[in-house]
Amino acid sequence: MEHFIVSARKYRPQTFKDVVGQQAITNTLLNAIENNHLAQALLFTGPRGVGKTTCARILAKMINERGDENIDDEDFAFNIFELDAASNNSVDDIRNLTDQVRIPPQVGKYKVYIIDEVHMLSQSAFNAFLKTLEEPPKHCIFILATTEKHKIIPTILSRCQIFDFKRITVKDAKEYLKHIAKEQGIEADDDALHIIAQKADGAMRDALSIFDRVVSFSGKNLTRQAVTENLNVLDYETYFKATDLILENKIPELLIQFNTTLSKGFDGHHFIAGLASHFRDLLVCKTPDTIELLEVGEQTKEKYLIQSQKSNQSFLIKGIELANECDLKYKTSKNQRLLVELCLMQLASITHDGEKKNTSHYIIPASYFRQKGIAPIKVNLPKQESTSKNTITTSSSSDEKNKAQSAFAVKETPKIILNKSNRKSSGLSLSSIKKKKEHLIKQMEVVVDEQNLPSDAFTEEAMQEVWNEFVQITKKQGKHILASILEIDTPKLINETTIKVAFPNSTNKIEVERQQYDLLAHIRKSLNNYSISLEIDVNEELEKQYAFTPQDKYNKLKERNPNIDLLRKTFDLDI
Repeated sequence: MEHFIVSARKYRPQTFKDVVGQQAITNTLLNAIENNHLAQALLFTGPRGVGKTTCARILAKMINERGDENIDDEDFAFNIFELDAASNNSVDDIRNLTDQVRIPPQVGKYKVYIIDEVHMLSQSAFNAFLKTLEEPPKHCIFILATTEKHKIIPTILSRCQIFDFKRITVKDAKEYLKHIAKEQGIEADDDALHIIAQKADGAMRDALSIFDRVVSFSGKNLTRQAVTENLNVLDYETYFKATDLILENKIPELLIQFNTTLSKGFDGHHFIAGLASHFRDLLVCKTPDTIELLEVGEQTKEKYLIQSQKSNQSFLIKGIELANECDLKYKTSKNQRLLVELCLMQLASITHDGEKKNTSHYIIPASYFRQKGIAPIKVNLPKQESTSKNTITTSSSSDEKNKAQSAFAVKETPKIILNKSNRKSSGLSLSSIKKKKEHLIKQMEVVVDEQNLPSDAFTEEAMQEVWNEFVQITKKQGKHILASILEIDTPKLINETTIKVAFPNSTNKIEVERQQYDLLAHIRKSLNNYSISLEIDVNEELEKQYAFTPQDKYNKLKERNPNIDLLRKTFDLDI
């Protein structure tokens, strides 16, 4: 059985021309060698797997090349010393290194010391290395390599010529993988290689390791389906199908697709983040100048262009906003699956224009999918009071009435929009009509138009009286702390509909904010004005007013129980 060599070692570059994606650095090093401008201390820094150690080895061989001698001559290996700082990070290791530095090379012109993961050296080891690094012998060159430059002390950095290696682009990684696949006689889809390059995240070594793994799985024919299955990544087709369902407002099918995705072992966070990226790619395709930002294969790019024409820009921007909001809330959510499902329903409701949307997080009602034949019914106020409380006079035909009644019977009523126009007078009072309208809104769960809700005028005294009524109700319910807080300040009207109240500290403010909806509901209903709002402030001066002295506290206790004064006098107690 032939010994297998992984691609990362088998195809390791032997010259600067073979190095992928680092042309700026390799050209600089070549010019430095040719012009004899090479520094004696170099620092190669950058992400993993981008060619730092490879370039250090190539440089070490090239600077010792002489005349007609081959660069692969094994004699040069005696002049190259590799030190792993992760396992040799003590002061003694550095002292041994400095002792070896004094000995000149036996073959060649330079001794090259490659110190990998140099950021792992201890503080003492760094300090012991400073003098040698600043003034090394003329026959020594130090090449330091690290993935975390910020961990190296500034005195070391200032003594080195720094080369920042960049991540390998998806395009460069894909082209190199295509070259290797051709060398090995493997037929590989362009999209399959593109997915591998994306999965590598800028590291060529990772890309080659993934390539070996997928080849072991699929053999000599590398397809997109085999790559996505083996790497357990969500295919583009998943997002194309999800977007089509969203554009067609098919919420049930969309939720089923999401459930299928979860059953394959994928994470909901991964799905929603990928959907946001998919919307971003569709947005990029809307303008020809930005298509080059789309990092996908040519076949997939055609699919993006087709789907981008189906979706308008406003939908994509709103979709990205909702998906990002879900992405931010995912880790802190107690029910993560429900969070993603709600986001998907909101996304599928963006382009739905069957009804008036009263919120930015609108979701198509379930009745729309069960009874698609029922159109929204516009209800006018009744001309005459009916003898039956459940009878509703509508402007629709008798067939529509029968459909509406059947909808009420299964408690899946379509949302009804009240129409105030063409309303004729009746024998009822205005207040009775308004109350009936409010009752109708509550019973039918209609989409409420706030402009049609009652907004009667009221005085500050009436508002304060209603406020005190709520305080008494709160006391009867046993909420004595909330009642005490509401009694701290007298509410005031700062305009026709805004009530302002102040509390001595933020704790009181938060407690009232938690109960403000019940408070506002009581005030609005009592004053028959649904435009009333509440403004809560913190006023530290009030705290001084309510900071009772010991005498005040004693007087308060004495009012409740006069025997306390007798007790104090009997035992001659201080206040």
